[in-house]
Amino acid sequence: MDRGKGRSHGRARGTVQQTGGGQRPRPGPPGGGGAPPPQAQAPGAQAPWGRPPHPQPHIAQQPQAGAAWARPLMQQPPQQTIVGRGARQGGGDVEVSEQQVLHGTASGEPAPGAHERGRGGNGGVRGRSATMGDVIYTRPRNIESKQGTSGNPIQLTANYFALVSAGKWGLYQYRVDFTPEIDHTGQKKGLLRTGLQNREVAGYLFDGTVLYTTSRIHPDPLEVFVQAENGENVRIAIRLVGDVAWGDYHYVQLFNIIIRKCLWFMQLQLVGRNYFDPHARVSIPEHRLELWPGYYTSMRQHERDILMNCDIQFKVMRIDNVYDMMLECRGANMRREFQSKVIGNVVLTYYNNKTYRIDDVDFSKTPDSTFPMRDGRQMSFVEYYQQKYNIRIQAREQPLLVSRSKPREIRAGMPETILLIPELCQLTGLSDRQRENFQLMKALADHTRVGPQNRIQKLMEFSQRMRGSGECMAELQKWDLNVADSLVRFAGRVLPPESIVGGNNAKYSAGPQADWTRELRSLPMFVPGVIQKFAVITPSKFKNATQDFIQCLQRSARGMSWDIGQPRIFDLPDDRSQTYLDMMETIITKNSPHMIMCVVPNNSQDRYSAIKKKGCVDRGVPTQVILSKNLTSKGVMSIATKVAIQLNCKVGGAPWTVVLPLSNLMIVGYDVCRDTANKGRSFAGMVASLDRQATRYFSYTSEHRMEEELSDNFAAFLLIACQKFKEINGRYPERILIYRDGVGEGQLPYVYEHEVANIKKRLQEELYKNGDLKLAFVVVSKRINTRIFVDRDKGNPPPGTVVDDVITLPNRYDFFIVSQCVRQGSVAPTSFNVIEDTMGLTPDRMQILTYKMCHMYYNWSGTVRVPAPCQYAHKFAFLVAQSLHRAPHRSLENVLFYL
Repeated sequence: MDRGKGRSHGRARGTVQQTGGGQRPRPGPPGGGGAPPPQAQAPGAQAPWGRPPHPQPHIAQQPQAGAAWARPLMQQPPQQTIVGRGARQGGGDVEVSEQQVLHGTASGEPAPGAHERGRGGNGGVRGRSATMGDVIYTRPRNIESKQGTSGNPIQLTANYFALVSAGKWGLYQYRVDFTPEIDHTGQKKGLLRTGLQNREVAGYLFDGTVLYTTSRIHPDPLEVFVQAENGENVRIAIRLVGDVAWGDYHYVQLFNIIIRKCLWFMQLQLVGRNYFDPHARVSIPEHRLELWPGYYTSMRQHERDILMNCDIQFKVMRIDNVYDMMLECRGANMRREFQSKVIGNVVLTYYNNKTYRIDDVDFSKTPDSTFPMRDGRQMSFVEYYQQKYNIRIQAREQPLLVSRSKPREIRAGMPETILLIPELCQLTGLSDRQRENFQLMKALADHTRVGPQNRIQKLMEFSQRMRGSGECMAELQKWDLNVADSLVRFAGRVLPPESIVGGNNAKYSAGPQADWTRELRSLPMFVPGVIQKFAVITPSKFKNATQDFIQCLQRSARGMSWDIGQPRIFDLPDDRSQTYLDMMETIITKNSPHMIMCVVPNNSQDRYSAIKKKGCVDRGVPTQVILSKNLTSKGVMSIATKVAIQLNCKVGGAPWTVVLPLSNLMIVGYDVCRDTANKGRSFAGMVASLDRQATRYFSYTSEHRMEEELSDNFAAFLLIACQKFKEINGRYPERILIYRDGVGEGQLPYVYEHEVANIKKRLQEELYKNGDLKLAFVVVSKRINTRIFVDRDKGNPPPGTVVDDVITLPNRYDFFIVSQCVRQGSVAPTSFNVIEDTMGLTPDRMQILTYKMCHMYYNWSGTVRVPAPCQYAHKFAFLVAQSLHRAPHRSLENVLFYL
């Protein structure tokens, strides 16, 4: 509940080779250049990723009594690949929120998957691909050097391989036209390959319209005729339209395509957008899952060299199919239930290894329904799959799934609508029930949490495997390219440990691991909140356990020099949602409490949302929800301490702060989450600090009707936040520092040209009319594939490690910060890209200030991956989008009620 479930979007097409009946010839490599290669040998033995794979047993299920659809005995499909959402591991946010306490995972260790913030649900701009074209230049013109100086030097390495040899050959761009017109891109590539096979054209890349080659094609223009499969003569006209200068974007794009061809030559299989190794699969039969390891590669121009970023990743492969899901739906509303479960999911059809997004279910059609073939005759789906793939469909009464092609797929020759057979569609990703299975998530984490030494070993094995492939080396030599055989090395800096400030101005060091939990439990909180009326609602059967927990809560609060008083307990006859709401209404009407705590028997989302709506929207009273099993947990004192801190924050207190050198500074965080009740709507969470210590915040949310919309209300929020800042401090903020999350690569120009320009215009017109506005706008990116290691011992770098050279980008004012101490897996740095800066801070001061703010998130007594206002904005937007679905009560806008 504390992280968005999200779902996979889009339909990336796989080209995975079959090993069973009905297998198709393996398609050619990306780019379509040259003749298809001969079948390569299976790769050599791979080092195990986890425990050795076990054969997947086939479980033949008998028809279920009372099931709406009878379950036939299913034939075992051929060896298959099932695309899913792998759990990206390594260095995520480690926090304990109210929802984690509610779910029973607040024992002092991070919850499984706690680092996967949002899982695709953080607003419309996330996940959009970058605009193909020129390099995006966001570096402010007044920044000459972006390198800092503070801290101790440290030698580092990262998951990048340098492009060590690349002759500056010419790259020529040709336009290719076909007469008559051909829509199918694959057919175009085949015809062009035939037309150029007798020409002296070394290597080329063709996307269906534009052809790139390193040598001129003579004559120019060239006209050839090729016979198509239907016997028709096709005229192919090829004419030069320009040449590409060295260093142009198209060069780097070309290098990426070449590397992806090499992955294909290495017998890795394309699933979705990336390549995975089926020979190194890890079987988890007790959970009916498989885990496929794979590689992510991306090449681009960095500070001085072209570097290839390479990282390992995983895909979760589910064994069950859509027909199994359909059999679980029973009762009068079985059709509606099945539609709600399957629509929006991405499935994989094992007979051709392609993924499809399900848009609808057609209950009027079955596998016995017919469709027209190209020659005009009618054929049933049963006959089609029997003839084409040698697959015998078992369930004849099942409905058909509907998948609608995207416009670009239609242009490439795909039909507008595709009908799929449920029993032939494998489910992808993890269901909500699977995500809540602690043992399953732990089993996945055992394999996906790859430590620094093992990660480096796997990357070096990848390099050796590439260099050991004759086809890969031949392809690279064809383009006069070579990739380094070792990871890039460079110098970084480690900022000194931060000083934490508690109550009575007590200071203590965050320590080398950036964790001050022990000190926090025994020292006063910086600002103790006031709770004079504290109501606790619990079902009668949990009353005794609730009383014992309250005593633990009082002891924990006293240890931090805070008095929560004597809470009054109200017991309930049952645990229905309406019973909780009626009791809350009675208590608020009669007693006007400052805080209401609700003990619930399980983590029902409906009950949780109802309680939050009543308290945070209808009546403006902060609420705390806790799961009954946590009342008697072994780690009850640890849970009580974390609950006490949350209670303090929700009534306006603050447990600690750090020393901030700037006065009159307002720090702003912004993020977006998609509404779970209305998929076409998103909520933006905006949070701004109101005091010098950055312990008090003003929160505001705005609704977006279109998921891709970037906020036009951002500037209006800043105007309100500045007014609130003036009410407390007597003047407008002198400097405004904005941390903006949820921005994809292709959205950077829009953010700068629209959001930043609109913010500057509104603030200068209404508040800063003398032109004294000092503003910095920083785009925060957590979902990156960069991993940083200590060069000497191949371990994780310590918290406070800053990298601002070598692997950064020359067109940006950017830097990486490793802010956390990770004990399992590889730490993931956070990328900060400053696209506007008139604050007057040096790069060194900007880095230090950013790292300081990573200490200020009150749900965890340690550092988090992003500055605290950015994380608060996410928590705020997440609560509104997942539970409230509307703006909260105005009386809560100055407290952190969403922790």
